[in-house]
Amino acid sequence: MARINDHFLKLKTGYLFPEIARRVQAFATAHPEAQIIKMGIGDVTEPLPEACRTAMIRAVEEMGERATFRGYGPEQGYEWLRQAIARHDFQARNCDIDASEIFVSDGSKCDCGNILDILGHDNTIAITDPVYPVYVDTNVMAGHTGPANERGEYEGLVYLPITAENHFTASLPSQKVDVIYLCFPNNPTGAVATREHLQNWVDYARAHGSLILFDAAYEAYITEPGIPHSIYEIPGARECAIEFRSFSKTAGFTGTRCAFTVVPKSLRGQAADGSWVDLWSLWYRRQSTKFNGVSYIVQRGAEAVYSEAGQAQVRGLVQFYLENARIIREQLAEVGIQVYGGVNAPYVWVKTPDGLSSWEFFDKLLHTCHVVGTPGSGFGSAGEGYLRLSAFNSRANVEEAMRRIGSVFAGAGAVG
Repeated sequence: MARINDHFLKLKTGYLFPEIARRVQAFATAHPEAQIIKMGIGDVTEPLPEACRTAMIRAVEEMGERATFRGYGPEQGYEWLRQAIARHDFQARNCDIDASEIFVSDGSKCDCGNILDILGHDNTIAITDPVYPVYVDTNVMAGHTGPANERGEYEGLVYLPITAENHFTASLPSQKVDVIYLCFPNNPTGAVATREHLQNWVDYARAHGSLILFDAAYEAYITEPGIPHSIYEIPGARECAIEFRSFSKTAGFTGTRCAFTVVPKSLRGQAADGSWVDLWSLWYRRQSTKFNGVSYIVQRGAEAVYSEAGQAQVRGLVQFYLENARIIREQLAEVGIQVYGGVNAPYVWVKTPDGLSSWEFFDKLLHTCHVVGTPGSGFGSAGEGYLRLSAFNSRANVEEAMRRIGSVFAGAGAVG
């Protein structure tokens, strides 16, 4: 009889987004006439940029000719894409990142989980609360935690609460931790980190020999000057940080799948015998063994993001979604609902009105407004009393959703 991975049994409930889908489907089945507007899962709605589509069409045509056909590509990604990424996303911001340190993949969500393959089982792991659920769940699956308590917090993880009082940026741990997950602009709260805040984390990591796993999937949405777009803008980060990036929310690649992870060659980890090992080599070995690379067609589409036309079209997409976020933020505030985020991120973090719990507010929005959000408690116990709304939607849907919510919650007060 085959034995299962018992660590999966520690996952107390279904993954957040399938549970949302289950509730929405049940409501839709009972009320087929309802016009449901989904503002929960952060999936984009606008078409791929024309520059990307044109490049992918050309790549498809190349695949139809023997002379230009391509089979397996390099597991790390084609050099021409990695060069474009290094030049535009890092070197242009004075980050000392070389193309050889970039690994193209099929999604930063995948990489955030897969990176655990090269890390040991006895690390002390710190996460913010609330947090993107993938960070927690993949550590549970890998056996890095004990069981969850009644608050849904897993034994063995160090939780760092992020609240309105600390501007949704966690304080440094009071104890030594080995691995630190940071996400800025933050999912789900929409908060950003100042240069000083990130410098404190880098200094802590270097002092304690810690590794920062930095998720920068939403960096293109930073609008305020002086806010770092990459951890590598911070001196010393090459010695303590891995960064994850994605084309999903910037260029609309959620269904096309392309992302990348940066592993500096100067980054080290310690083996059980006390020797130091470079993490780049481990990640290269992992990818070469378990991954066959992103398709040539998709990588050509990603390369086009960095063309002059592609850059203009991506900026247009980002500005479109940020305008949606502004509408959500301002119209909810007008009816007395307290909101955060939505300035440097495509998410608005909503304080539930009238003392409602996260799931109560979710259900009320679904049943009275036919609008779907994401319950804050699904991101961690400190997310209780909040709900995330995504700006990834059509303008018409966003405006209609705000009209419905305004008609139901006009004059509502957010109870702290």
